Amino acid sequence: MAFDAQLAMADHIAKITLIGSLDASSAPRFKEVIEEAAVQSPTKLVLLMDSLDFLASAGLRVLIFAKQKMGAGVDIYVVGSQGPVLATLEMSGFHHSVYIQETYVEA
Repeated sequence: MAFDAQLAMADHIAKITLIGSLDASSAPRFKEVIEEAAVQSPTKLVLLMDSLDFLASAGLRVLIFAKQKMGAGVDIYVVGSQGPVLATLEMSGFHHSVYIQETYVEA
């Protein structure tokens, strides 16, 4: 399945919807979207992953890049990850660096 990453900014919250397979060929696109979000100085990064089917190590590297790029003051929420995507996050230990949630409720 093809990959897409869509950024929406509202009230200093960057929401990125991830769709499809995040692998070596699609990781550069995800990195571009992370950089676009970082320029806008969000206070929170929300990654909507309920439509993400696959997360390869290249995608995981971009998640680590996102954590570094956003800085310690920006909380990252991973929302809706399941199956192999969630397993990859847990096996890598990345789930300790972010907030994992089943659903996202806007405050």
